[in-house]
Amino acid sequence: MPKTKAKEKMVLISVHIPKQMLDELDELVKQGRFPSRSEAIRIAIRDLLIREARLRMQENEQLDVIVPGR
Repeated sequence: MPKTKAKEKMVLISVHIPKQMLDELDELVKQGRFPSRSEAIRIAIRDLLIREARLRMQENEQLDVIVPGR
């Protein structure tokens, strides 16, 4: 499971989520799928950011095809 860089500064945020989502997240932690709630949330955010970056790259590649020499 990916770990966050040890020297990277952590910032505390507060997030409101539905109780059922929290219960399901806690169950994943209980099953050992993640070491903690925080780590599971960091992984989910990292995966979202990676997915969004890939989408932006794909959109830029499509623009290059539509408008050569942009």
